[in-house]
Amino acid sequence: MIRVVLVDDQALIRSGVRALLDAEDDVEVVAEGADGHDGARLAREHRPDVVLMDVQMPGLDGIAATREIAADDALAGVRVVMLTNYGIDEYVFEALRAGACGFVVKDTEPADLLEAVRAAVRGDALLSPAITRRLISEFVARPPDAVAVDGLELLTPREREVLALVARGLSNDEIAGRMVLSPLTAKTHVSRAMTKLGARDRAQLVVLAYESGLVAPRAR
Repeated sequence: MIRVVLVDDQALIRSGVRALLDAEDDVEVVAEGADGHDGARLAREHRPDVVLMDVQMPGLDGIAATREIAADDALAGVRVVMLTNYGIDEYVFEALRAGACGFVVKDTEPADLLEAVRAAVRGDALLSPAITRRLISEFVARPPDAVAVDGLELLTPREREVLALVARGLSNDEIAGRMVLSPLTAKTHVSRAMTKLGARDRAQLVVLAYESGLVAPRAR
């Protein structure tokens, strides 16, 4: 059973999402909250598999709450998926930096929301290559100043190459084809890069690659 904590300041949104999730045999909403303080507290109390977290809320917002959850080693197994009205924007960037594993736009199709919850539990990327490319275009528009990233020096040349391709929006299969590797080997390199850089997921790999200056944004 996938255990979910749902956090949104709008009761109507919570009611609709809860009804959708609870209708599934393999999903259970174990608690609801109305702000980031609730989200962080309920994550500690229930240790859910997934927290569906709104971005903008009164009091503590979803990004700050996500940062709090990600910083707690006891909650390492909790995956935060952001609920947003905005799509790709500054809020999503900050959420990914804070430790969210992806995002779902509130007007998404019900099947896509359910798949996002299940994908989060599987540890799959919640950002498709197409969405990753949109993230890249945002970095092109407003590239960040390079910052030091712990673990970058630990990457092998092959892992750096793989990381650069991830940051360009390539899937594991596309990386395998580009580097003449098996898809499993490509996936292994991606996983090792995530471990060495302390990235929770593929989306954070993209952010780290650009923020560190390992990959420079280029016009598309």
